[in-house]
Amino acid sequence: MSKLDSNNIPSHIAIIMDGNRRWARVRHLPDLKGHEEGHEALERTVRTARDFGVQIVTVYALSTENVKERSKSEIAGLFNLLKKTYLNKLKVWMKEGVEIDMLGEMAGLPVFVKKIIADIQKKHTQNATFKLNIAFNYGGKREILQAIEKILKSKVTPKKVSEETLRENLYTNGQPDPELVIRTGGRSRLSNFLLWQTAYSEFYFTKTLWPDFNKKEFKKALDWYKNQKRNFGK
Repeated sequence: MSKLDSNNIPSHIAIIMDGNRRWARVRHLPDLKGHEEGHEALERTVRTARDFGVQIVTVYALSTENVKERSKSEIAGLFNLLKKTYLNKLKVWMKEGVEIDMLGEMAGLPVFVKKIIADIQKKHTQNATFKLNIAFNYGGKREILQAIEKILKSKVTPKKVSEETLRENLYTNGQPDPELVIRTGGRSRLSNFLLWQTAYSEFYFTKTLWPDFNKKEFKKALDWYKNQKRNFGK
């Protein structure tokens, strides 16, 4: 495997983790098994991203549309999987220097899920060397609308509203926008993910289903990225 140029590594990568259910169904397994394997893929990806020198990874774990449209049993399974992941992985990662943030809405979530998210949000990782954002019960359009609502409540005059004003009211305030968006599973769309933040991101789409995403696939995305010319409209 060729060595990557450290100067060409994106500081922030966003990932749409797609394909868990299809991975399970091809193998005649329950959908939840696909999600469980997807969490294993997330662990591999966090480790690989840190090894390659990426500073921030934002993953799309659960959309607001998923919560509304998926079966109650699947959503309940995902909520319980978050609890399991928090106890067995996220707490360990935080001790290892990973700062974790949850992006999304609390409204409509079960009490135990709200408590997990609150516990994560209040813990500050000392000397963090890596940041993981987990978009959970997240919708890009809703995030922008909430930002506008905050601006209106602050009574800022219209002439003083700028792109920076809106940026400061997004979930990702204070973080750089992702240079690279990776979507697994063969689909080629954003699916309401980081609509504002990805205005100038590079998009890498792969047919690999998320549970099969590994270090080799991650490097393919980075190799592709380093060959892109980013001129921001210049």
